[in-house]
Parts: sequence; C-alpha cells; structure tokens
Amino acid sequence: MRPLRTFAVEPALPDKLAPLRTLANNLWWYWHAEARDVFRRLDPALWEAVHHNPVAMLGKVSQDRLRDAAADQGFLAHLERVQSTLQKYMGKGGWWCTRYGEPSEPCVVYFCAEFGLAECLPIYSGGLGVLAGDHLKSASELGIPLVGIGLLYQQGYFRQRLNADGWQMELFPRNDFHNIPVEPIRHEDGSPLMIEVDYPGRNVAARIWKVQVGRIPLYLLDSNLPRNSPEDRQITAQLYGGDQEMRIRQEIMLGIGGVRALRALNLHPKVYHMNEGHSAFLGLERTRLLMHDNKMSFDEALQAVIASSVFTTHTPVPAGNDAFEPWLIDRYFEHYWPQLHLSRDQFLAFGRQDPGNRDEPMNLTVLAMQLSSYRNGVSRLHGAVSRRLWHNVWPSLPMREVPITHITNGIHTRTWLSDDMTELYNRYLGPDWEEKTTDEEIWKRLDDIPDTEIWRTHERRRERLVAFARRRLHQQYAARGASRTELRTVEEVLDPEALTIGFARRFATYKRATLILSDLERLTKLVSQSDRRVQFIFAGKAHPRDNPGKDLIRQIVHIARKPELRRSILFLEDYDMAAARYMVQGVDVWLNTPLRPMEASGTSGMKAAANGVLNMSIPDGWWDEGCEGDVGWRIGSGETYDDLDFQNRVESEALYDLLEKEVVPLFYDRGRDGLPREWVRRMRNAMRKLAPVFNTNRMVREYAERFYVPASQQWDRLTANGMAKARDLAHWTGRVRSQFPGISIESVTDDVQGESRVGAPLKVRASIRLGELSPEDVQVQLFFGNLDTDGQLTQGDYTEMAWTGQNESGGSHTYEVQVTCQDTGITGYTLRVLPRNENLTDPKSLGLVRWA
Repeated sequence: MRPLRTFAVEPALPDKLAPLRTLANNLWWYWHAEARDVFRRLDPALWEAVHHNPVAMLGKVSQDRLRDAAADQGFLAHLERVQSTLQKYMGKGGWWCTRYGEPSEPCVVYFCAEFGLAECLPIYSGGLGVLAGDHLKSASELGIPLVGIGLLYQQGYFRQRLNADGWQMELFPRNDFHNIPVEPIRHEDGSPLMIEVDYPGRNVAARIWKVQVGRIPLYLLDSNLPRNSPEDRQITAQLYGGDQEMRIRQEIMLGIGGVRALRALNLHPKVYHMNEGHSAFLGLERTRLLMHDNKMSFDEALQAVIASSVFTTHTPVPAGNDAFEPWLIDRYFEHYWPQLHLSRDQFLAFGRQDPGNRDEPMNLTVLAMQLSSYRNGVSRLHGAVSRRLWHNVWPSLPMREVPITHITNGIHTRTWLSDDMTELYNRYLGPDWEEKTTDEEIWKRLDDIPDTEIWRTHERRRERLVAFARRRLHQQYAARGASRTELRTVEEVLDPEALTIGFARRFATYKRATLILSDLERLTKLVSQSDRRVQFIFAGKAHPRDNPGKDLIRQIVHIARKPELRRSILFLEDYDMAAARYMVQGVDVWLNTPLRPMEASGTSGMKAAANGVLNMSIPDGWWDEGCEGDVGWRIGSGETYDDLDFQNRVESEALYDLLEKEVVPLFYDRGRDGLPREWVRRMRNAMRKLAPVFNTNRMVREYAERFYVPASQQWDRLTANGMAKARDLAHWTGRVRSQFPGISIESVTDDVQGESRVGAPLKVRASIRLGELSPEDVQVQLFFGNLDTDGQLTQGDYTEMAWTGQNESGGSHTYEVQVTCQDTGITGYTLRVLPRNENLTDPKSLGLVRWA
C-alpha cells in the first residue's frame, strides 16, 4: 500500500543525553574504545543485536532506559568525558597543519566505489573498501584537508549464508538510511540537495548524503529516488551487482556524478585521487567543466586535469580491470564526446593501450592512467607487476621506467588493535603513541613490556575469539535447523589454549584457501596431537558469480565435518569487519597462500601483526617487503613454475614442513612458567618492526608528500592568471608531438681507445637534428652501465648531456657529457632524447622518446 505521506521519526533523547546523537553520527567512535563503551553501557544486549550501530540503537532503546541513563551520574560523567575528547579531537590541526599550515578548504578529494568504515555501514565488500575507510581515518588523524566521494548502496554487499551442503547463498538486506550513521545534505530551506547526471535520453537525479569520519566528510550519492525510473533507481542498489551495463551506469554516477556533487556542495578541491579505475570518468568531466568555465580547448583543460590527478591501481591481472566494449561506450557517451570537442575515436583512444585498434574495449585503468600524472601500485612487488602489465601504454620506455611507482598499503592501527593491546600500548608506549604511529623510536618501547603481560593479553584475545566463533557457529547451525544434539557439539569446537591459525579473505581461486588441506593425512596428524593441538578458523565470501570460489568454501565445510577434524577446523559464515577484528586480534598465526604475484598488497596480515600475531605467508604483496628477520615465516622463496599443480605441490609441502618443524614446536616450547618465550620474542619483533611501517598514517602521509602537495602546487601554477600556463603547456605539447618525429641522432662518438679502466673518464659526443624544435624543448640523456648475459643494457644510470652548440649551417646540435667507468666487465652506453618543459610533471608520461 502506497503511503499518503512520509516523514522521519527521530529518537526522543533526554536533554542530558543529546550528545549521544552527535557521537553516533561521527564514526570517530568506531576507533575509540571509550566512545564505543558509552553505547555498550547503555544496553549491552541491544548493542550486539543492532550490530554495533549507534543510530539504530538510539531508535530502539526503551525510553525507560534512556530516563535511567539521564539520571545516572556515572553514565553522564562517562558521556561528558567522551564528548570532551571528541570536541578536542575535532579542533586539533594534526600533522598537515604543522607542516603546511591551516587549510582554507579541502585540498584533496578521494574517490572510491566502496568504503569499509564500520560493520554498521555495509557499503563495502572487502580489502579495497576497508583500505579506503582506513585512508579516511588516517587522513582525519593527520589533519589532511580531504573529502571522500562514493555511492550509497541500498543493499550494499551481500550477507552470506551456507546451505546444508556448504554452498554459499547470498542475502541482500536493504539499508535503512535513516537508521545508519549517514545524514542527508539539505538546502537552507530543508529540501534535499540533488545533482543530475546525463544518461541516454534522460537525466538521472541523485541525492547527496554525508558520513562524518572524524574530521573527514564522506559524501555518498543515492539514485533511489521516486523521480527516477525503476531502472535508474537501481544504479545505487547493489555494490558490484548487475551486468556490464549496470557497471558502466554506476561508474558514470561515481565519476561524473561525483564531480557534479562537489560543485553542488560548493567544494573546489585541487587534487583528485582515483582509488582504482571505477571513478576514471571524473577526469573527463573535470575537463569538460574547465572548458566551459574558462573558454578553453580540450587540450588546454586536459593539462590542468592531468597535472592534478592521482591514480592508484590495486589489480595485478588484466581481467580485474573494468573495460567496456565500444558499442556500450557509444550508447552512454555519444552525446558526451562532442561536448569535449572530440571524435569517437579520439574519445575511445584515452582508454586503449593501442589507440589504433578500433576493436579494443575502453579500459578504465588505462583511462585513469592517461588522465593522471601520479600513478602507483600498492606494494613494491605490485608496482613492478603493474609496470609490466601496462608497459604497452608507454611502449617506447624500458619497463623499469614505465611511470607507475608504488606506495605500500597500510592499516589504521587504532581500528584494528584490540582494546587489551591498546591498554598495554598506552601503559608502555605512552598516551601519545597513537599520534606517532610511524615513529620507530616509540615502538622500541615494546622491549619494556614483560613477556608475561604480552602473553596474557594475547591469551585473553584468543579466548574471546573462541567464544565468538562458538556463538557464530551456533547461530549458523540454528539457522539451518540443526538438532539439539548438533547444537551441543558446538561447545566442543576449538580449544582456547591451542595453537590457532586463521585464514580469512575473499574466496578467489588464486588465494588458494585449500592449500593447507591438500594432504589430509598430515593435516589430521597436526590437529590430533593431544599435547600440541593445532586448529584452523576459516572465513570469507566468494563473489556471487564466482562458482569456483564458492566450491572452495564447500570443500572446507565438508572437510571440517569429518569426525577427526570437526573440533579443530571450522568455517565462519558472513565475514565482516566485526569478525575480522576478532580473528586478527585472537589467532596465533595468520595464514596467507596466494599464487604469487597475484596479491597486490593484502592488509589483513598487517592487522594481525599490529596485535602480535605472526604471519605465515607466500612472499607476495606486502609480505614480500615485510618478512625480514624473526617476524613470521615465508612459505617458499617466491619461485614460480609454469605447472600450477607442481607449484601447489611444492608450496603445500613447504607449508606443512614449516608447521611441523618450526611453528608448532616453537609455540609449545614452554619454560617452567608456562611461557613460550621465543614465540613472545617474535611477537614483539613483529609489532616493533612492522607496526610503524605498515600503517595508513605512514601511507597517507606518503601520498601527501609525494603526490598531493606536488599536484596541488602544479594545479596552482597551471591555473594562475586565467589558466595561462595550462594554455601554454597545451600549445607546447601539441607542437612537440607534431615535431618530435623529425628528431634524428646523426652520430655518436667517444674517446675510448680499445679497453678502459675503473675510474677512467669516458667522454661522449652526439650530433642531433632537432628539426623545428629548439634545445630548450628537449633533454638528451646518456644511459651508461654494464651489459647483462644476453648482451643487453638493462641496468645503469642516466646522465644528462650538455648542449654545446649548433653547427654553422644551422643543422645539427652537439651534445657532450663525461662520465666515469665505475665497474669492471663489459660496459656499454646508448642515448635518448626526451621532451623538456618545466611545467611537465613527468616528461616520460608523454611517451615521446627517440633512442640512438
């Protein structure tokens, strides 16, 4: 039945409890234990029932309980203390203000398709979203002048249920936006703030909502409005739902709609950060608006957009990058490219590795890279993988010089650290440790913590994990209609004192969740020793359309039902941020077995390490950097084989050997006091060495120093004086592109007579025709180093050659340089010509190189 009128009903809080509403709507509470305890104290059972959702809780708690709390002086003192802490936090400047001064408006906008901020805001699916959420939290801690842009999904990602056979089923409960920590943005007259986005034959409206993340606002777009067609209301219905056509609609809304939302909010950030390619269309919309507002050409506007854009790729395989067939781009953009004064082929070329291939789809990762000056992978290894993967975008460059760097991911430590460990840190590291998570000197204070305190703290976390796992397993069994006898067996699952190994992540085949199950005889022996028990907890979701991933879950469930294994192996349904916290805080070993190099970074192991959990992982992603010294274990040495079955066999053998010969004996090597002192030493090493490096305060600060600040400065330079330098740079770029093919290297000579010696000088002279270009337009570089075994010059150093004049006829130009022979062996050199302009962020990005 359709209602005659609709309106929102808010909880009736007593005046003394009014601060609860402000607190509930700022996710700062999520990473502050005392703030969470305010809501838990109000009604512990209800707090759990609403999945730690303070907004829903305030709407459900009884008025009697609210009146009692308003008269409880202890509760009011607790609330006042938390309110005061929040107010002080919101007024602090942070690292950015100390380094760069007080910002007048947001400098950076961060786009992402998902944000994992809290389990009560289910608009995330996994690692990408959780990283984005941690990025915002650390931006808040550091005082970065940043805002976020995303989509507000009615259903978010799915809830997971397993049927009797262990097969994953998906449930899609709807989010009630009035009972989660989001607030609508309104005009002064109270009407909702809207934007419109052009789709084929119609405009689609979207409402803007806000999530407050400490000091950082996150704005989310919602197309589920009565004025839109049923089809268009589905654009923000489901995270990663639907077919390719729904995906392009969502990404148009995120990229183009997100830029229009910023304008509607009267926000004018200088730097745009695309976290993964889903928002890549934003670069085109920014260009269109600059063209309109400043009466500029496409090329002129594009220079300012490229100079101020940052792109982070998270995907190490081509299939993981969104790409749309030309017919689909035609359908959604044939009205749009004329506004950019581009032809169809010119438009599509921005998303193609081979612009001349008219059948190639438009790839959003390529589009984002072409429209950015700053590009990075999310670990050192992933940076190298990305340079290899996208080498064809810059085919004239050596692979190592493909302009994609890396900034290794991190975690927001306060979000993932257990309350018990936080108290320990507060006592020994000092109350300000959380503001200095990158200070290695502070983390050295971990050496002052007695072994007994570290171990007893961890044991409490393991006990809580076992209790949580039993509760969750009981709920799983009860939901499937299990008998009383079956429900009673849940109490026998897991041992709170046994070595506990956790594996929790997205269930994709390359993550190889079942590698540990490949030898059931050895596995059974591991879990069956009464004096050295080992147990495994698995959790994670497969994509709804990933049947092979679902089959991995089913295999684990079936193996866990074997009588000899059922007490020691279990699979927890419906993995979310709440379950993740229990696991990374409570297991003893965090297991990760991806097929190298398909793990771009991975952050779950970082969360575990901050809590003193030891990692045991294939050296992939972040662990390729992190596993140095006694902080955990490498499975294998990073070797790869063409035969996947052989690879699995080799690495499963290595895994079992580690468990049997090192991990299990070390855990159960106890002194007279019952402490595994060598194990505790490794725990302390992991926290001291890994926590100050693999955190998002370090990561976001690195983005700020390497990308945000230079991009902001470049934006200021190019847009000053009516966009004068952007216009000049566009004209210069066009001239250089047209004239660069006319460059020719006529001759190269040196003064080497036969062999040379270490320390001897080498003088090289080159004669180069520049055509219509001048020496100011180019730079000439000598590449000098030792040859590899194939006689190729792959390693060495670049040295700029000096222009020494032009011949009398006005033809060729002479360049010279002198270098020193540093190493013995077969040595060689070559040289190249690159464009040069002080307003170019990276000359190599143009892809213009003339080699000798």
